[in-house]
Amino acid sequence: MSIPKSIALAASILLSAPTFAQNVAVVKFPELQKRLARPSDTTYVVNFWATWCAPCVKELPGFEQLRAANAGKKVKVLLISMDYASQLDKKVKPFVKQRGLKSEVLLLNESDPNSWMDKLDAKWSGALPFTLIVNNKTKQRATFEQELSQAELTAALQKFPK
Repeated sequence: MSIPKSIALAASILLSAPTFAQNVAVVKFPELQKRLARPSDTTYVVNFWATWCAPCVKELPGFEQLRAANAGKKVKVLLISMDYASQLDKKVKPFVKQRGLKSEVLLLNESDPNSWMDKLDAKWSGALPFTLIVNNKTKQRATFEQELSQAELTAALQKFPK
């Protein structure tokens, strides 16, 4: 029994298509700071988290739901991993893949938080999770040094343009 050429061709195309894999870029703080300072009407929801932080892991689905609910609007969810850069391939990328995160994930590669944290938010003690919501056009800014429920996150975003 032979397989028709059209079916064999379709199967080979499907099997050779690249699978989606979330890219996790490694950045330094000046790069992140520059990105967050862009004159833009986009509202950024920036969550600082780590794979070892249980409250962080618990709230991540809320950020994914927020991203999906605001698709097509001027809202961008950035998930900033605070894991060590040496853990990128062993922990962070597998975690992102396993959780199916679709939001942009960056790994902040900074060894001394005291060198950059005050530049992001002078009130941040360094505890995780930490969330920043910012819109540079309207100069609105809100920070949360706590785990946020889906309802709290949605309510916080309601105060910003979309």
